Amino acid sequence: MDATKHMARARAGRRGRSLTAGGAMVLLGLMSAAAAASWRDYRDKPDAWYHSEQGAGIIANVLSWQSPQGSWPKNTDTWSKPFSGAPEKPHGTFDNSATTDELRFVARAFRATGDARCEQAFLKGLDHILAAQYPTGGWPQYHPPGKGYPRHITFNDGAMIRLMIFLREVATAPDYEFVPAARRRAARDAVDRGVRCILKCQIIIDGRRTAWCAQHDELDYRPRPARTYELVSLSGSESVGILRFLMSLDDPSPPVAAAIAAGVAWFESVHLPGMRQTTVAGDRVIVADPEGPGLWARFYEIGTNRPFFCGRDGVKKYSLAEIEAERRNGYAWYGTWPRTLPADYAAWQKKWPAAAQPAP
Repeated sequence: MDATKHMARARAGRRGRSLTAGGAMVLLGLMSAAAAASWRDYRDKPDAWYHSEQGAGIIANVLSWQSPQGSWPKNTDTWSKPFSGAPEKPHGTFDNSATTDELRFVARAFRATGDARCEQAFLKGLDHILAAQYPTGGWPQYHPPGKGYPRHITFNDGAMIRLMIFLREVATAPDYEFVPAARRRAARDAVDRGVRCILKCQIIIDGRRTAWCAQHDELDYRPRPARTYELVSLSGSESVGILRFLMSLDDPSPPVAAAIAAGVAWFESVHLPGMRQTTVAGDRVIVADPEGPGLWARFYEIGTNRPFFCGRDGVKKYSLAEIEAERRNGYAWYGTWPRTLPADYAAWQKKWPAAAQPAP
């Protein structure tokens, strides 16, 4: 259905209700004590809810938090209360799931209500994401990126992969038929460039593809560090999300298939069996567990595949116990992120037998 029909249907059902900041103020007192909301709380709401007083208030809240550039801030409840600071102050980012969920929400609100403010906010945010992509195909943590480590291509915490999943939705899903065709094509092209970037970032050691760092150089794709305790490494966390995204691509090309096979093989080679993470007297420790599924490290040393750890002093250590308690207990050094990867890969091979190939 085109945007004109969406808006006509919305006007017919709106019954004169306007979506203003006043709705947010009416509800502010009732909602301030509520737990932080998210897009998941609203995505299945019927059209009528978006016309309700509650729906209108939340729409106004979300719109108020959009930055002048088009993004939204992270670690912020953008749903339950309106932004009350200076208009130029919300600092938007792509980190920690920010921006993409707000854009999904305002797109849903526009489809339900025809409110032009929602359409404009969505297109502004979409254009911001498209403009933020580097010529090399990656995305920084936020845009404009500045000179610090957030300027690097950011796989950390799934930032770039979330953007690509969102852009793929915009390019292909019926929910985004209101988006002008040129922008949908631009979203599709951005995803294609992002895939090529991912393939170029995959770290090759002795001629063999392995995994990815959490950050890569925006110009030459080299692995790059971030915070003082996030050194250059092969990532046992972010690389899982990258592989799953590659496995979600339709009709995978031979280079994509090769990247997947190599990545899965690398994860099998760096599995740490017979160990489990637990907490003893408030301190995180690793103990033997021969019957458990084992662990993977967050950071592996490039060239040796040796797990390493780092405190705020930036000094690499090879035992979790050697770094300070604050970092030891305040960061995800071990996890089971790739635990289902073998099963995921087997299902992918079955779905795409022509593309599947033996692991290197």
